[in-house]
Amino acid sequence: MSAPSAGFGAGPLSRAAALIHTLLTVEALLLLAAAPGLAGLLLLGPDPSNLPLAAGCLLPLGPAVSAAVYALRHRSRDLTDLHPARAFRRGWRLNAVPALKLWTPLLGWLTVIAFTLTHFSATGLPGWWAGLLALVGAGSLLWGAHALLLTSLFAFRARDTARLAAWFLFRHGRTTLAAASLLILAAALTALLTEALPALLAAPLLLSLLHAGRPVIAETEEDYTA
Repeated sequence: MSAPSAGFGAGPLSRAAALIHTLLTVEALLLLAAAPGLAGLLLLGPDPSNLPLAAGCLLPLGPAVSAAVYALRHRSRDLTDLHPARAFRRGWRLNAVPALKLWTPLLGWLTVIAFTLTHFSATGLPGWWAGLLALVGAGSLLWGAHALLLTSLFAFRARDTARLAAWFLFRHGRTTLAAASLLILAAALTALLTEALPALLAAPLLLSLLHAGRPVIAETEEDYTA
């Protein structure tokens, strides 16, 4: 007697189709949620004096990215049970305010660093300060990657999320290195091709971050949730 065949939606082709459908849907919703700010960025020139305005335009991106991470984490692998739009909307409702509580100060801090570096000659500081500021900025971005995972998937207070993100930054070096690789890739795509490309590839990049962050997610579920 032959073994029963897998039901529709459970095979590898169906899982691949489900993944592609989810990525495309989440990407479209992410761009839609961040569209007001992204449209503003297109109107700004590349002058360093526009950095504070650019930071303001990037504010909607935090909740949008958090909702995308939530939707990708809760995606279905069954082609017959796909609701990525519903998951994105739920993620946005749950995470918009918590994400802004972390994204806003991080964005402000990075803006201060970027503004200082672009006007470094006027500061009178020694040259090694520029390297130190760049290093601090990179570390802040990596902290933000951990904070993004935590605030998107867990209902912690902002200060607790900030502390855990700083702890995991060093505890889970592989996740931090993976986040650094993704940031370098996004920067390279921007520099070599177009600044729009990382935005168009946001969903696959976030899925890669989720994959790399599995140890962080597992430890948080085991040790810091009831």
